Amino acid sequence: MADEALARAGLHFDELNKIRVLEPDVAQQTKELKEECKEFVDKIGDFQKIVGTFIEMVDTVAKEVEKEKMKAIGARNMLKSIAKQREAEQQQLQALITEKRMQMERLRIQHDALLKEEASQNEFIEQLVLQK
Repeated sequence: MADEALARAGLHFDELNKIRVLEPDVAQQTKELKEECKEFVDKIGDFQKIVGTFIEMVDTVAKEVEKEKMKAIGARNMLKSIAKQREAEQQQLQALITEKRMQMERLRIQHDALLKEEASQNEFIEQLVLQK
């Protein structure tokens, strides 16, 4: 009866016979909820640590990828430069070949003219020798 009167007044006895404002079941549920919340907060903290580590790893990998990307771009640009340089050298060599061919043709024509002149002079010398 005294328990009922206290219960109506909002007071209760716990398992240690201490007076409480909350019912023992509600107090137990509150305690369990508090423990679950603490576990949840601990797990969230662990998760944040894991995510932080993961983000650091991803940032490191991203920096390495960016570095390799820059190396690849540099190599590609150098390759293009080398290709253009070779093309310019090829054009220079083609121009030199054309120039040498023209020079060879001029020298061939000059040579032919000199051979004709030599033949003409040899023929003139033979005629002079025969007339004497």
